[in-house]
Amino acid sequence: RGWAVMALGRLAVSVAIAAVVAFYMLNRAERKKENLLAKTKTSVTPMATFDGPRNAFTFDQDLFVIHPEVLAALREGRPVVALESTIISHGMPWPQNINMAREVEQIVRDNGAVPATIAILDGHIAIGLNSTQLEQLASAGREATKVSRRDISRVLIKKGVGATTVSATMILAHQVGIQVFVTGGIGGVHRGVEHTMDVSADLTELGRTPVAVVCAGAKSLLDLPRTLEYLETEGVSVVSLASDQFPAFFVRDSGLPAPSRLDTEKDCANLIDTHFNRLRLSSGVVIAVPIPEELQANSAIVEDAIQQAIALAEEQGIKGKEVTPFMLATVNRLTAGESLKANIGLVKHNAVVGSKIAKEVAELKKRRS
Repeated sequence: RGWAVMALGRLAVSVAIAAVVAFYMLNRAERKKENLLAKTKTSVTPMATFDGPRNAFTFDQDLFVIHPEVLAALREGRPVVALESTIISHGMPWPQNINMAREVEQIVRDNGAVPATIAILDGHIAIGLNSTQLEQLASAGREATKVSRRDISRVLIKKGVGATTVSATMILAHQVGIQVFVTGGIGGVHRGVEHTMDVSADLTELGRTPVAVVCAGAKSLLDLPRTLEYLETEGVSVVSLASDQFPAFFVRDSGLPAPSRLDTEKDCANLIDTHFNRLRLSSGVVIAVPIPEELQANSAIVEDAIQQAIALAEEQGIKGKEVTPFMLATVNRLTAGESLKANIGLVKHNAVVGSKIAKEVAELKKRRS
């Protein structure tokens, strides 16, 4: 009997020891798992998830710096209009560029929306610039890097000054939930493409990034028939506002019929809301706005200047991303400033139209919330 009691006692001790060891091993495994998760969390870039009453997006806090005015508007579901920065640095000379940039931002505010000029500064993506940053970009001029999709990461890690093209502006606007973007004109298929294969990245971006670009059509110096064909291939919805003709930047009528027509800003907003927010299609939209008749340049003078600029570009070996800035500057010189005057006028007009469209889109989203 004594022997049995001792055996039971030893068994109880063994069971207790086994339980303690199991508990220790389990705790150790849990601590190891927690340490691994902690290390993983510290190695991942912090993300901010913003979920306002009518807008939601996630952005990388180490990369994106969103201007307080812009962030507040997004949080409250108010209209925000994206603006590119290449038009400031490469599209116009100083001081017309800084004056234009400030005036366009004010036009957006006067028409009930919040401007968000986008650029890369000191290793950060700036969504909305203050006055000092606008001047920094404008004074840098062509010293700033012209940033398309392929350049965004490189300019960020080099902490340089980057001016965003239509392509890059679309990408960055989309990442923070901005759906309407105003610019002068989109890029496209260049003349002589059969020899150079020069096609703007704006076109492929429009095929894969859901942002509406309000513009005066494609730049006049391009091959417009091929540009429209390319947009069709990419599945981009292209409409002309209150016109049956596709506009040609400096002039109202390119001589090409518009793929489709809408007559009001409200119609355009309905298209954008249906395309992005209801159908959730991944391609972009082009809202082509003809330059006001009193602001358009003389088409014959502009075309003659374009032909001369093309010849000069070939003589001087201008290629790639330098072609468009060279052409715009040369055409401006050859037209004695007429093309620049038209350029500034059409951008301001587009800002009015784009702001009204953004307001209508915000209202449509508000009604559904």
